[in-house]
Amino acid sequence: MKKKAVPTNLLKFGMYVHELDRPWTDTPFMFQGFVLRNMEQLDALKKYCKFVYVDFDRSELPKDAEKAALAQPAQSANRLPPEPKVSVEHELVAAEKAYGHSKLVLEDAFAAVRAGKLLEPKQVKAAVTEITDSVLRNPDALQLFSRLEEKGEYTLGHALDVAVYMSTFGRFLEMDHDEVVTLGYLGLLQDIGKLKVPNNLIEKRERLNVEEFEQAKKHVEYSVELLEKTPNLPPELPRLAALHHERYDGSGYPRGLKGDAIGKIGAIAAIVDTFDALTMKRPYAEPVAPSAALSMLYKWRGAFFDSTLVEQFIRCIGVFPVGSVVELNSGEVGIVFAQNYEKRLQPRVMVIRDAKGNPLRPQKVLDLSRGPMATPDETYRIRRTLEFGRMGVSTKDIFMQ
Repeated sequence: MKKKAVPTNLLKFGMYVHELDRPWTDTPFMFQGFVLRNMEQLDALKKYCKFVYVDFDRSELPKDAEKAALAQPAQSANRLPPEPKVSVEHELVAAEKAYGHSKLVLEDAFAAVRAGKLLEPKQVKAAVTEITDSVLRNPDALQLFSRLEEKGEYTLGHALDVAVYMSTFGRFLEMDHDEVVTLGYLGLLQDIGKLKVPNNLIEKRERLNVEEFEQAKKHVEYSVELLEKTPNLPPELPRLAALHHERYDGSGYPRGLKGDAIGKIGAIAAIVDTFDALTMKRPYAEPVAPSAALSMLYKWRGAFFDSTLVEQFIRCIGVFPVGSVVELNSGEVGIVFAQNYEKRLQPRVMVIRDAKGNPLRPQKVLDLSRGPMATPDETYRIRRTLEFGRMGVSTKDIFMQ
């Protein structure tokens, strides 16, 4: 099969659209896979997608048109992440240790800040090293723990998630090792100032009024102050911690920075912080499915967030991020267990519940890129993603055989 990612502005009639850059259920198309024949289809593709995968073996194109399309240069949206150094199964033990140790370090750090003390830089460094080393070996394993482990306090769980996702994104962008480590530090600590904000604001179940919001925004200032006072942290960390609420169009805070003035790391922090907040249960909002959060980021690209980085982030974690709870077309429920690095829309899924909702023992792992059959006439595919809160899925569902 000759498949290639083609930007929607370069599509031609006769091309067979095999896959989209988002779930089919997020678009008006009723069927998966079709020959592009009319302007109505093309306009819909341009509206909903940045690029699509074209199967040239099934396309109805003249040979010269096919040759020209295949010769198109690779687009940034078609970037593939570096191949993992080890399998996700091999990395699970180290990832569990890294996640557990980092959680303990953060709990100690939070207790110290609440008691008016400084952070312990050696402990923080050890936690960041474990996170980034695991991510650089294989990011899927730590994403499983980050997504499925019980979080407890929102601020703590959010910090762990953001550290994992920011390190993962840095790896995907092939940033150098020191920059990936900086992203790990930033993810863990950029919101540490929230511990200085009155708890009744952090835990409020309704939206904050204008006065309360102004008070809550001071957490950025408090984070910078705490990091400046803590010795032996990366020297650029206080400056970078001030950037994750800045927005590309200048509508963010605290300084209203715009465009390139935010910088690459600040722009990454803004995207990841928003994605994780949307997919976590917050005091005032229920979580949304990861695919829905990615769609929201995509709509906000160019306004709130850097367009290129949003598109690369979507490619980085996939439309179905690791740890997503998904319903298959068979009615079974599974957890996205690992990505397929060449076919990001067809991940490996561990099926944990049968079509009636009963726990499945033993579990089965499906590699959707290999076309496993759900019925004699239909291959397995993901029907939709499910919110974690409704399903009550945890790491126990992964490891109990």
